[in-house]
Amino acid sequence: MMKRYTLSLSDNPAEKRRKVRIGIIGVGQIGKFHLSNYETMPDVEVVAAADINETELKTVAERYKIPNIYTDFRELLKRDDIEAVDVCLHNNYHAPVSIEVMRAGKHCYCQKPIAGSYYDGKTMLDVAKETGKMLHIYMASLYYKEARAAKELIAAGKLGRIYHARASGHRRRGRPYVDGYGNPDFVKKQIAEGGALYDAGIYNIVQILYLIGMPKILRISGKTYQELPMDEERKKISGYNVEEFALGLVRLEGNMTMDIIQSWAVNLDSFERSYILGSEGGVRLNPFGFFYNVGNLSMDATADLERMDTRQHDLMPNADAYDLSQHHWIAALQGRVPLLPTAELGLQMMMIGEGIYMSDRLGREVSAEEVIKQSKSTAIKI
Repeated sequence: MMKRYTLSLSDNPAEKRRKVRIGIIGVGQIGKFHLSNYETMPDVEVVAAADINETELKTVAERYKIPNIYTDFRELLKRDDIEAVDVCLHNNYHAPVSIEVMRAGKHCYCQKPIAGSYYDGKTMLDVAKETGKMLHIYMASLYYKEARAAKELIAAGKLGRIYHARASGHRRRGRPYVDGYGNPDFVKKQIAEGGALYDAGIYNIVQILYLIGMPKILRISGKTYQELPMDEERKKISGYNVEEFALGLVRLEGNMTMDIIQSWAVNLDSFERSYILGSEGGVRLNPFGFFYNVGNLSMDATADLERMDTRQHDLMPNADAYDLSQHHWIAALQGRVPLLPTAELGLQMMMIGEGIYMSDRLGREVSAEEVIKQSKSTAIKI
């Protein structure tokens, strides 16, 4: 039976919001983004930061007023005055560092994707269960207004039986480093493990999986490409060896399917964005629209997402816990809301990603069981 995840809110809107003391590992591009969000959250105190780049670490600590810094993250983990750690590293570093965080007795918030492989992601979930620590994965798209609106329609049964969905994302020219932003580690398989699929595609894929209730994955087929020209010097420097374009078809439990199309670089102005199809209605995520029929009349409905957002914040206790991934994380640590299943979503994403890569390599559809059996650790220990 398909699971349905809905917003669970505290019965006590006046519940005291205690300050949460955290540490952060990695102060690069993503780390700075996370710190900028924490800076706006009065319930959070960033007590310590760690990074192997001491010069950058000192600069960032001064900018964000972080009192304690370490070039060895294990020294940060020895502190007994922090309860959670934010891991902002590249993909193949996620598992080993996050596992050490949880085994050190801290809750763990990890940048997406959960890891570089299904095997490593599963190990992270196993350690979370073993240690009793919360594991949260950064998945910004779960908190978008259009996702919240779609969730309400689905929970109210307005789509009927869901049978197909598309997870779609488009960049015309947006390859990290070779197209002018980010660093070379984003495009090296040995560090990032994947390209467009793991960097940008994850947001669209996990959003759809979350909205349709995380059905069991049965079979996967897919293809990836790296076709468009790029600056040869930057290609050489970066060792660019990941995909810029990926597509796939996923067969899901309950006679459901999902197709995937994601580009970092493509010669097309846009793709049709993500949507969900049901027997009674369909919803497109961006621009948001709800489509259904009344007799012989086809109806196209728009929605005022800003007014929805205002009403949720006026009427629903702890609605702020679903504004951003970090807001949700802190609210969960405070005990105001239960943690959304982001780690489980992250693991489903890894199965789909590895399944697409395996299908491309073998030239055929692959089963979920094959992915699980063939998946190996890609973790890089620091």
